[in-house]
Amino acid sequence: MVRRTIGAVFARAHGTLSRWAAIGPRGGRGKRFHAFGEGSIICWPPTTLYNEQYISIGRDTMIGPHVALAAGMTPGQEMLSTPVVSIGDRCLIGRGSGIVGHFSIEIGNDVWTGHHVYITDQNHGYEDVSVPISRQTQPELPVRIGDGSWLGHGTVVLPGVTIGKHVVVGANSVVTTDIPDNSVAVGAPARIVRSHQPGEGWKRHD
Repeated sequence: MVRRTIGAVFARAHGTLSRWAAIGPRGGRGKRFHAFGEGSIICWPPTTLYNEQYISIGRDTMIGPHVALAAGMTPGQEMLSTPVVSIGDRCLIGRGSGIVGHFSIEIGNDVWTGHHVYITDQNHGYEDVSVPISRQTQPELPVRIGDGSWLGHGTVVLPGVTIGKHVVVGANSVVTTDIPDNSVAVGAPARIVRSHQPGEGWKRHD
């Protein structure tokens, strides 16, 4: 009985502290952002959060706990564009996800993701086998995700990719090339398995 009572007290306290510590548009941390729309929230705790002045969040968007959200490699880094990371209205970014921008990541309105999704616009170079990969150039290519799209659990979106509007990406997919509007893509690398054509309905792709 004592253990259950103490456990219940700790659970309530944890819930209360998590609500208090969440980041919103009116708090001091929220005001550091390039933009932070009304009704939006970053749940506590974030895993990584820095260079907020290069990050824009729309209205009524929820970013789950344990998310990495950053611009650049290190805190205090000056970026070449503003904003570097842009997340639209009414988005939902799943628990444990990572969005790390260096040049341009644009996420449209009404984009939802599952847990542990990773989106980046920078990759490691591997042109010279005599030099450690960590010391080689890291090319940056913009990433865009269209309105109304859904990225399943564990999806990875790599640099230079444009995902169209109303796209579904299956769980654990790795998106390496563009995906057009109204498509379903799965796999590593992701390939289109269904698409919706105006006037024709859904079409399967072998």
